[in-house]
Amino acid sequence: MDETIIPYELPNPENHSFFFVDIRVSPDLEAKLHQHDAWELYYVTHGYGSRIAGDTVQPFSAGDVVLIPPAMQHRWKFVPDSVDKNGNIRYLMVAFSDTLVLRCIDIFPELRNRMADIKPPADALKYGVESSCIIRKTLTKMNEMDELDRLCEMFRLLPVIFGSTDHVSVGKPMRIERDVRRMQQISTYVMGHYVHPITLKDIAAEVGMNRSAFCSYFKRTKGMTFSEFVCEYRLNTACELLKHSQKQVSEICFMVGFNDIPHFVRVFTKAMGVSPLKFRKKFSK
Repeated sequence: MDETIIPYELPNPENHSFFFVDIRVSPDLEAKLHQHDAWELYYVTHGYGSRIAGDTVQPFSAGDVVLIPPAMQHRWKFVPDSVDKNGNIRYLMVAFSDTLVLRCIDIFPELRNRMADIKPPADALKYGVESSCIIRKTLTKMNEMDELDRLCEMFRLLPVIFGSTDHVSVGKPMRIERDVRRMQQISTYVMGHYVHPITLKDIAAEVGMNRSAFCSYFKRTKGMTFSEFVCEYRLNTACELLKHSQKQVSEICFMVGFNDIPHFVRVFTKAMGVSPLKFRKKFSK
């Protein structure tokens, strides 16, 4: 079934310039697919799962720092097993408007000088090691501050958010409503069924297309085949399990939808450049 995109209005804290929250909730209470007219800077402090941002679905894990542009549909779907001892997932989030950024640049020459040649991104961004470290530390400090100190930290944070070069795109906006619904439907289906075989007949029927038309549409829209998309999602999920669980490689193989261990190891090694065991060793240091 197609998942409805919920227009969502963030709470407007009275007499504040932006919205800051430290959320600790059960995974089933986290927001469904939604969009709002604000930039969202999101730092996952506990939990992992799958993130939808625009046209892209990817696994995420604790430590990830992502910027979602205004009006982009998105969802953070946490795995129930990733909760803390109190049964909660946790994240820190700052939401702020374009108006805040423009007014700050207009009023404060010091900030304008730092951001003069910076163009706000259209894509959702995941920050690299250097920038995410700065952002994590800043948001953690802000969580212990009063409102005035938070505002001062926000001035320091804006150039990092928009001026960072160590980031990757993790979602592009979809501006045609039909494609928004269709690609979201495909992504949601894959998230719910990747453990089992997904045939082209199944997914084509899910979105109301014949097999040939679906293959052409998907390749044109995503720049890869549907089989490549599913394989990429399974491998990314396997990476998260290797990093954040003690499950055996053989168990992970079947958990992410592969039914042959040697084949899984070959595909994983080709895609990641190292075997599953070496990948786990790399991240266990």
